[in-house]
Amino acid sequence: MDHGGDTERRPLSALRGLALACHLPPSLAVTAVATVLALDVGRGRSSIWVALAVLAGQLSVGWSNDALDASRDERAQRASKPIVAGLVSRRVVGLSAFGALLAAVPLSLASGWRAAVVHLVALSLAWSYNLGLKATWASVVPYGIAFALLPAFVTLGLPGSPWPKAVVMVVAGLLGVGAHFLNTIADAADDELTGVRGLPQRLGPRASLRAGVGIMALAALGIGALVVADAGADHHGLLTAVLVAAALGVDLVVLRAASRGRERVAWYGALGSAGLCVLAFVTVGSSALLAVS
Repeated sequence: MDHGGDTERRPLSALRGLALACHLPPSLAVTAVATVLALDVGRGRSSIWVALAVLAGQLSVGWSNDALDASRDERAQRASKPIVAGLVSRRVVGLSAFGALLAAVPLSLASGWRAAVVHLVALSLAWSYNLGLKATWASVVPYGIAFALLPAFVTLGLPGSPWPKAVVMVVAGLLGVGAHFLNTIADAADDELTGVRGLPQRLGPRASLRAGVGIMALAALGIGALVVADAGADHHGLLTAVLVAAALGVDLVVLRAASRGRERVAWYGALGSAGLCVLAFVTVGSSALLAVS
């Protein structure tokens, strides 16, 4: 019997499994945000190092998440997970996670040692979430701090190693925490089966929706404050203000839909609000981002 076709399919299956296991959409989204911020603050060609470092870090976080959760996913029979589906082995995913983490070190150092330290601290926090904090009341902590450090990784690679404004880091942290609350809603049933009991799961889907939207609204207001404080200094100001206003408007729609029991409308609206907040954040001009211009 000829097994040549099966042999050819196995590597393709493993590659597909790795692509699914790395949580590609959020990995690319975080990478894109970091890259746009790098270009906006004037990192120029070195923005490619930001993109590669952040992508490697995000891949390591995504792969470690699936590798560490493999036993739970198997018990819950989560066939949507590539390891459970047999597309790729847990060992391959785990080794890929460590490989990506190791690659993130020199890629981060390309932005200077200060930026590298900040990025590696953020990655350590993300790994701590995967290693157990995700099932505790403190599940929001890695999200808040790691996302707050992202703009610092970008700006510390500039000449003089300037830090971003404190409000910029607070806004980035709020976006991370808000995303954490909203991200758990769709997985509430699976989390119940696998025993993941982070803060959003303990509060429940409805409370998490309201918390996530409220936190995103605070982030939007923080972005608006940046625009007002830097009025007239940057050509992005009007666009940012429009996006902030749109995000706050969508937040009101989400809260109204949730109060009427229209959970699906509220969920999609919350995702839209989060997207608008992120877009507003990346359009904030460099003069509004940097503590030292």
